[in-house]
Amino acid sequence: MSSATITPSARKTDHGAGFLAGTIGWTLDAFDFFLVVFSLTAIGREFHKPDTTVSLAIVMTLAFRPLGGFVFGVLADRYGRRLPMIWNLGMCAMVQLLSGLAPSFGMFLVSRALFGVIMGGQWGVGASLAMEKAPVQLRGLLSGILQQGYAAGYLLAALCYWLMFPRFGWRPLFFLACLPALAAAVFVALKVRESEVWERTHQQSWAGFWKALASNWKLLAYIMLFTMTLHMCSHGSQDMYPTFLERQWGFGAGQRALLTAGSMVGALAGGILCGFLSDRWGRRRMMITALSGALLVTPLWAFAPTAGLLVTGAFLMQFLIQGAWGVAPAYLAELAPDSLRGFLPGFGNACGVVLASSVVYLEAVFAHRSSYAIAMACTAGAVLAAAIAMTALGGENKAVRFGEALGLDSTGPRP
Repeated sequence: MSSATITPSARKTDHGAGFLAGTIGWTLDAFDFFLVVFSLTAIGREFHKPDTTVSLAIVMTLAFRPLGGFVFGVLADRYGRRLPMIWNLGMCAMVQLLSGLAPSFGMFLVSRALFGVIMGGQWGVGASLAMEKAPVQLRGLLSGILQQGYAAGYLLAALCYWLMFPRFGWRPLFFLACLPALAAAVFVALKVRESEVWERTHQQSWAGFWKALASNWKLLAYIMLFTMTLHMCSHGSQDMYPTFLERQWGFGAGQRALLTAGSMVGALAGGILCGFLSDRWGRRRMMITALSGALLVTPLWAFAPTAGLLVTGAFLMQFLIQGAWGVAPAYLAELAPDSLRGFLPGFGNACGVVLASSVVYLEAVFAHRSSYAIAMACTAGAVLAAAIAMTALGGENKAVRFGEALGLDSTGPRP
């Protein structure tokens, strides 16, 4: 059925299906990623490796994300959003099975490297499909819901680990998401039509694609630096936080898990609310407001005098940081040219997370020389200020109609 013969009701249903596919894909990726984080010690015991060695699995995932962003970004812009999404979800199911069946630590590392390719490709393909399907007036709200698939995946991983790990161990946890990933691939194949925007605006030749990419190198560099600062905010406030709770507050595993899960509820609420408000206030204004709020909350978050205020600080910090992140899919999709919407945000974001990966190490070194509270407060202050500056430097194409206002080369405002 051509786009010209699709009825309004069918198009509306397809919009919902496309958005749902992108959100499910990102949630499944986050679920898989955090299973390794939760199971790190148990994996090390089975393979007779220390935690420092097993942590290479996380490093491998992060290191291979740019490759996935590149490959799937190119595929999405040359061959459409739909087929790369199906391939990505199908590969995700196979890699989860491989991770659960890995007979050696070397094979486990290989599976995590392959997962890095999948995770790096999913965000760009899923976000471009979802944002191009989303109604313009709801793009910010749906952006917030899509991005917080990451927090939802974290919560699902925590719940499954709590329910299943004591009885079954770590391997069955990876089998758990195989069927949902395959089901999502089938869902996309049967229910999701190709993006109408892509059909109208994609480059007709490889030469045209590479020429368009070369002419947008400044935008790609901006996306890398912008997402790098946002990833520094996320990882700088999340990754060492359980250690901070253990060392600074003496919390046990259950208390740490409960407080961290509560902060992820804040992340979900913040991403959705800030995404919604960005449809009214503008993308950059909303992100700068949220990041500035996080800067103001930092002293409470790091130096709370009571447990009650500690919980409040954790909730607010993630509410605000992930609130800014919730706007990012819509913001970057609107900045990108139509013919490069799969590649530029996806590859740029994947490179951004690698560029930001050193923040946790630097935070740990700083904590060793002072205290976790001081290290986390100073790190948060620095990276939040950097994120505010990079957001202020960017352009904005809020509520632009994809494939219409900016045409093939999308020569709108640029950073």
